[in-house]
Amino acid sequence: MLADPEGFARLQRLGPRKVPVLARGDRFIFTQSLEDVAEFVGLASSGIARLPPEALVEKWLVVLRTAQDYTRQFTPTRFEEDAVASRPRPVRVLAHHVFRVAESFLETAVDGREYSIGAANQESPVKLDREAVARYGAGVVARVESWWADLASDGKTGRDCRAALPTYYGPQSTHQLLERCTWHSAQHVRQLAAVLEDSGQVPSPRLAPETLAGLPLPAGLWG
Repeated sequence: MLADPEGFARLQRLGPRKVPVLARGDRFIFTQSLEDVAEFVGLASSGIARLPPEALVEKWLVVLRTAQDYTRQFTPTRFEEDAVASRPRPVRVLAHHVFRVAESFLETAVDGREYSIGAANQESPVKLDREAVARYGAGVVARVESWWADLASDGKTGRDCRAALPTYYGPQSTHQLLERCTWHSAQHVRQLAAVLEDSGQVPSPRLAPETLAGLPLPAGLWG
């Protein structure tokens, strides 16, 4: 959009403060939910099969633990440098963001806060080294595990994850937000692996294809 001045001007007139969005006339929606996109363009559904909650949680925990491993594998110097030259975002911030995505999900699913614009982009108020970011990740993993364990005894919703949650792009089921946050974390862990490789290191462990299978990941790595 920034490369398209006309499109950027239209976006400013419409008023959204976050992309991606889909616009038609003077209406727009955030494209965070494929079901919302399908409804907006007049389709009955997106036609995409969503993995069950238990599969998403299993994959998410693998992704988050892998992010802890990758965080520790960066050299102190590379950890402070930008992940890619095209964007001023240090590896340190990217690694923290992987876990912040999960933490922001918990703030909505457990604490009842709205999943607001920028919630997942909140950076640490203090500068964290590699070990501190990995420890932060461990705490988030423990909270995800606790949330999932608690759902097993929840007589109202259980683990079907049908309960509606408030988000900046409208009410979403817990299942929908869980899927979004799972692939969001996974995409950034793919990026961390790529940065390690570009730095001459071999990411360990590799994210197995079966871990990523079924997640609606973007085709590009940095797009």
